[in-house]
Amino acid sequence: MSIQTKASFKKEFLAFFRTHTFLIIACVIIGISLFSPALMAGMSAMMDALSDVYDEMGLDVTGMTDFISESAAMGLVFSIDSVVGTSVIVVLLLLNRAAGGEQKKRAMIIPKSAGLRSFAYIFPKFVIYPLTVFILAVIAILASWPLSILLFNVNDLIFSNVLIAGVLAGVSLMFYVCCHLALGTATGKAGMSAAICISVSILLPMVFASVGTDYMFNPFALGYLASSILHSNALPQSELLDIVFTIVFALGIMLVTYFIALFAQNARKTDNTGEDLEL
Repeated sequence: MSIQTKASFKKEFLAFFRTHTFLIIACVIIGISLFSPALMAGMSAMMDALSDVYDEMGLDVTGMTDFISESAAMGLVFSIDSVVGTSVIVVLLLLNRAAGGEQKKRAMIIPKSAGLRSFAYIFPKFVIYPLTVFILAVIAILASWPLSILLFNVNDLIFSNVLIAGVLAGVSLMFYVCCHLALGTATGKAGMSAAICISVSILLPMVFASVGTDYMFNPFALGYLASSILHSNALPQSELLDIVFTIVFALGIMLVTYFIALFAQNARKTDNTGEDLEL
């Protein structure tokens, strides 16, 4: 590894930790994963406590409360949906600086202006941030697993399925972070990139779910795939292979986003002396 690449890794690490971005992201991902099943269990308990009130209104909520509080898998599904659906919004916004925001603020000289190579500028970003959110997501789901068992009546969770679901949730976050990094660094417009990636993370999974598309080999439906696995028994080998291929396919797309970002940086000619970036 060249001195320049090592310096870029150090710069990204310092920016990530000294600005407390890592701490905030970790608190958001893990906090949401723990809060979600607790919220669901609390809603069930509250509805059960108010059952007399609902009876007077002519509403029988007994079946609903039993359904909610019965399965630990339901609590963990809620946790995965929140991690993949809600925390990704916060994560992408917090990574705006790394995803091209520093270019607009002149916080760093853009490649080709003072000898900083594109590889040294781009590569550390695609290592540090995606791997961080992946590890945090897996930790979050594994932390939510015993909490769901504690809060709900029936433990219908299999550890191997929980681990696979955590990996899928982590890969899902990695995918959106890589897309954000590629689009943001390529255009120098982090806000626009975050808006596009957040919209895609919300809309496309809903579209695929509504039309009944198979979740396998679909990087936009990794969250739904993770949730569906929790309700399964021990997965057969053929399904495990499909999941592995799905993860590999998603990683392949992430690799493509890296090369797109690298190509865009190599193609750019930036003048840091003026007021505006020249493409």
